[in-house]
Amino acid sequence: MTPVNWAAFTSAAPGLARLAEDRFRAFRHHVLATLRTDGSPRTSGLEADFRGGELWLGMMDGSLKALDLRRDPRFSLQANPGAGTDMAGGDVRISGRAYEVGEGETKAGYVKEVEPPQPFHLFRTELTEVVRTCVEDDTYLVVQVWKPGEPVRTLRRT
Repeated sequence: MTPVNWAAFTSAAPGLARLAEDRFRAFRHHVLATLRTDGSPRTSGLEADFRGGELWLGMMDGSLKALDLRRDPRFSLQANPGAGTDMAGGDVRISGRAYEVGEGETKAGYVKEVEPPQPFHLFRTELTEVVRTCVEDDTYLVVQVWKPGEPVRTLRRT
């Protein structure tokens, strides 16, 4: 399985991509999971940015999550579930690898558009899986799973 960027995911599974992006855009802060040096998980708050066909992860300079990703690029990003228990739009998780963008044209262009606090780390992501879980008709638990090179699989349980 070859990881792909957000644009490739959107082309392969436009309906799921739209639902996922809407879910992430509903709230500003989400939960990022990275791997510590001992292999245990670290969870941290994070803002996700969908721009130019990419899913970008920006982090404060020297943050532990950035250092984790520099060492091991694997991540999982969980959409903020929001307040209450309705989970409107479902629960969405994106997994993959994140690679730091060094100083240069790409990062300069991002800074010009977004104007993040300086200095900062910027990571471009490659997706290995997108999962959406929701409830339909107050009856079915629905899980949609997408992986690069595969169609969306939908599982329904009562």
